[in-house]
Amino acid sequence: MFKSIDWTGDSLRIIDQTQIPERLQFRDLVSLEEVYQAIKRLQVRGAPAIGVAAAFGLYLGLRHKPYASREEFLQDLEIQVQYLKGARPTAVNLSWALNKIQQHLKEHPGSPSELLEEALKMAQQILEDDRSRCEAIATRGAALLPDEAVVITHCNTGILATAGIGTALGIVYKAFEQGKRIHVFVDETRPILQGARLTMWELQQAGIPATLITDNMAAYAIKEHRIALALVGADRIAKNGDVANKIGTFSLAISCHYHRIPFYVAAPLSTFDFSIPDGSCIPIEQRDPVEVTHIWNKLPITVRDANCWNPAFDVTPAKLITGIVTEHGILSPPFEESLEKINNKVHPN
Repeated sequence: MFKSIDWTGDSLRIIDQTQIPERLQFRDLVSLEEVYQAIKRLQVRGAPAIGVAAAFGLYLGLRHKPYASREEFLQDLEIQVQYLKGARPTAVNLSWALNKIQQHLKEHPGSPSELLEEALKMAQQILEDDRSRCEAIATRGAALLPDEAVVITHCNTGILATAGIGTALGIVYKAFEQGKRIHVFVDETRPILQGARLTMWELQQAGIPATLITDNMAAYAIKEHRIALALVGADRIAKNGDVANKIGTFSLAISCHYHRIPFYVAAPLSTFDFSIPDGSCIPIEQRDPVEVTHIWNKLPITVRDANCWNPAFDVTPAKLITGIVTEHGILSPPFEESLEKINNKVHPN
């Protein structure tokens, strides 16, 4: 299994996802600005992966500066944390990773050089933590897939989106490893085409049978191909179980509800935002209209100066979700209760 994001000892090595499927190109990021731009430009994407990237970006921004005092270090730390948080606002893993490191460094009594060492240790822990969480999600979720299951997915939730085996697509990988015959219907995921470019590429590398469809074919595909269930990821999950994920997820959930097939979300606990009551409080990133007016920013498909609306994410109400697969188990409705229980279990008072 290839690694989409890794620490070399001196740089953050990523797969440039803007180059797939044309070529597999690795990039070594050595500065805060390079990491910020890589996240902003979708060279690294997927909620867990950008959380890992931001953690190392913070270290890279701190490592070559001569700090006269601990206070000066912490002041610069705050500036860099806020800067990185602005790269993409919806995926909570980014701010989760940065807050986790910042809080640890504030509480650590060390000198600037010692705090820098702690920042690197924390970033490495976040990377390894994501790999272990993905493995646990995949193992728990694989039980949902019977042999010869036909699955539909949206966006990319595999190795490219995480530091490990993936979340929703990781479940497919694990079931396939167990010898189950799986077929995946892949939504193309307009307008950035993460399904067509990335998920189809990943599944081809793994040798898993897959069929690409346009997003507006999903409802008919469910009906005609006896799709058993949907598996999607998440960029932020509210306290009540509402899920923000790639635009088009809400439509897929409605189609599954109509056809009475299960709709599962797979996400680590780091994607849950217990500070917000529901999905209406989740900030939705608005992206460049050129993503809509052009195919992959290259081929124009509409009139010049067309008025566009381009939200990168939508919110799927909790009532449309069958279950949420986490590293600690599969949560069932009512999600406010199951989420509270698991949060209390993981973070006891």
